[in-house]
Amino acid sequence: MSIPFSSTHYRIPQGFGNLLEGLTREILREQPDNIPAFAAAYFENLLEKREKTNFDPAEWGTKVDDRFYNNHAFKNESSEDKDMEENAALKIQAAFRGHLAREEVKKMKSSDLQEKTEENE
Repeated sequence: MSIPFSSTHYRIPQGFGNLLEGLTREILREQPDNIPAFAAAYFENLLEKREKTNFDPAEWGTKVDDRFYNNHAFKNESSEDKDMEENAALKIQAAFRGHLAREEVKKMKSSDLQEKTEENE
């Protein structure tokens, strides 16, 4: 008998989600009439493959999940990293502003030269 609105949270064993994803994918791909029988055959096939090849898809899925969730790319940046990024952005912006200023000076010089040549003619 189930208890409605229970606040109990169950922990899903590592690799179990991957097994269910694989089963779900095959069910959607094959569209079997008898899903429980298909699931039984699917898991029997997985067991046979595991025994023959020593490859456990649940263990492999656990390693993939662990690598994904423990990847340092997903961790929050430290304040030192943010400072480095901010300094880099400031240098890029300063270089671009310097470029714009030099272009403006070139325009001013060319217009001054043009005015002088017009006065001399």
